[in-house]
Amino acid sequence: MAPVHDRRAGFSRRRQYSMFIGYVLAVAGAVVGGVLLVASRFDPPLFAGMRMAAAGVTAPVSSGLSAIGRGLAVVPETINGWIFAHQENAAMKRELAVTRPLLSRARVIAYDNRRLRTLLALRDRDEQVVVTSRLVSSSASSGRRFALLNAGRLNGVLPGMPVRGPEGLIGRITETGLNAARVLLLSDPDSIVPVRRTRDGLPAIVAGRGDGAVDLRSVNATNVRFSPGDLFVTSGTGGLYAPGIPVARVVKGGSDTVIARTFAQPDSFDFALVSRVFVPLPPPPPTPAAAP
Repeated sequence: MAPVHDRRAGFSRRRQYSMFIGYVLAVAGAVVGGVLLVASRFDPPLFAGMRMAAAGVTAPVSSGLSAIGRGLAVVPETINGWIFAHQENAAMKRELAVTRPLLSRARVIAYDNRRLRTLLALRDRDEQVVVTSRLVSSSASSGRRFALLNAGRLNGVLPGMPVRGPEGLIGRITETGLNAARVLLLSDPDSIVPVRRTRDGLPAIVAGRGDGAVDLRSVNATNVRFSPGDLFVTSGTGGLYAPGIPVARVVKGGSDTVIARTFAQPDSFDFALVSRVFVPLPPPPPTPAAAP
């Protein structure tokens, strides 16, 4: 048979005090509840005042407990946010690694498109264009300055034809093959181009220096003053280059002879137009027939 629990306090003072306090609290709670019930029934204003007084006492405790609860609730959210942020960061890094080459390629394509549109506009205005081709290489370490064009006699390219890019004049053809041609650049020491200044038509000559720059020399005049930024274009003298093609800009002012930079820089050579000679040379005289 199951033992019967002893409900008597016995001689334990702690149990006696605990039971006594429990009875007192129960009786006090019942009395307070009865008083509140009576007050709410017969004296609502008094009940409202007592309720607000109790709310004023318990409000700080409730606020503290609420703050603690919110703080504890933030902890898992913070942990989840850190985990998700770490995952998103890793995903964004992977996406950036994939899109960075695509962005670089898109920039290159946009750059090529701009230059091709410029060349197409030049070609539409110039009826003397023979072919549009690409400069595949250029010399930059030796004293001579040449470039290789991937078009030759099969495309109608002949020695002496001028070559220009979107920015300005590049040089002229010196040697041709079936599908390739050699271009003498403006900066080569053997290159001489007659030019004129855009603001007043002053004639001058652009001669290559072999170091990437060109010398700008006055023609038939002394003490000619060149200012920084002066622009020079082809004059058409000599019948090789058509007039009005941008050639060079003065870097540092001076008299008679100054250093200038070509508009078409070797490090930006890509697409180029090959044009016919402005004034073609007369055909060679016919060879006399051999006597019988």
